[in-house]
Amino acid sequence: MASAYTHSKLTDVDDSAPQMGVGERQESRFATADLGSAHTGVTHHRFRAGMRQAFGHRHHHEDAEEVYVVLSGSGRLKLDDDILELARLDAVRVSPAVTRAFEAGPDGLEVLAFGPHHEGDGELIPGWWSD
Repeated sequence: MASAYTHSKLTDVDDSAPQMGVGERQESRFATADLGSAHTGVTHHRFRAGMRQAFGHRHHHEDAEEVYVVLSGSGRLKLDDDILELARLDAVRVSPAVTRAFEAGPDGLEVLAFGPHHEGDGELIPGWWSD
């Protein structure tokens, strides 16, 4: 039987950004496994000042809706053809099929992401947000 709860410090979760080749732009800590979560994905992102994600992403599973919460800093979030300005404690819900990517402002951008976890569901789209 699974434990009734788990506790994990997000800064202790391994940073996956270097293995993804984007360590110079951001930190990304995928905490789902560390928390022992069977259904809820949790990711902590820190985007470096003035940096934009190297790829967009979207999901194909119909219930893979995500919620992003800005913890600190500011920046922008591109959602298909729309761009939102983001500030501390903004929350954004995104439907699965919407392609999205973040860009940090001058003080960086720290974001928590939550949503259902479906192994292998995310589709990465390199160079999606370019001017």
